[in-house]
Amino acid sequence: MTIDNDDLLNSIISSLDRIENVKVEELPNMALYMDQLTTFMDEKLYKTTRYPGEDKILTKTMINNYAKNDLLPPPVRKKYSKDHLILLIFIYYFKGVLSIDDVQTLLEPVKERFHISDTENLNLSDIYKRIYDMEEQEAIPVKEDVLKKAKIAKKAFSDVDDDSKDKLELFSFLALLAYDVYVKKLIIEKVIDGINEKSGKNKTKEEKKEEKRAAKNEKKAAKEAAKAAKKAAKIEKEKL
Repeated sequence: MTIDNDDLLNSIISSLDRIENVKVEELPNMALYMDQLTTFMDEKLYKTTRYPGEDKILTKTMINNYAKNDLLPPPVRKKYSKDHLILLIFIYYFKGVLSIDDVQTLLEPVKERFHISDTENLNLSDIYKRIYDMEEQEAIPVKEDVLKKAKIAKKAFSDVDDDSKDKLELFSFLALLAYDVYVKKLIIEKVIDGINEKSGKNKTKEEKKEEKRAAKNEKKAAKEAAKAAKKAAKIEKEKL
């Protein structure tokens, strides 16, 4: 690549060193109120955003929606525990790649460990730490892969002599990165589809809508039946 593209690549590699995930030791042991929770997440994760200081990490609306969609257990007396924080961190990273429904499926095995005592084997903090350690080990291979793709992109247009060479090299480099993300996202989605199929959750939108309609109609029928029974009881009482 040219000097400009090399400078850009070096800047990208350097930026990877500045990405810091939240360590389990940094998570507060005390429960937090909503405002304390969002402040903590903003302070710890703002470097992961595209526009630090402008992009929102978490809002009250987001957190309430996660609880509503069964991604997050409800708070206890309006307070959120360390386990809540861990789940929210997972959700924060997953939602950038997957749909909310897929995130919900993905979180099921770790949610089973929610609020397991620290004295018991393999609680949510243990799981988080093990995944954190794995991600730390992947930092170097990720950098090596980025540099490898940059070399491939440079070689692909080494025969171009006009002014478009720099742009074509940069485009092919980004295309390789995008393809890598696409393939890995596809793999994750296929695995999640397999999980949903085994559990019976892999239904079409129409099937889900039909289930909701049936549940709504059943609820309505039960309400009407209760109303009719109450009316009949009233009539019998009046006869007496």
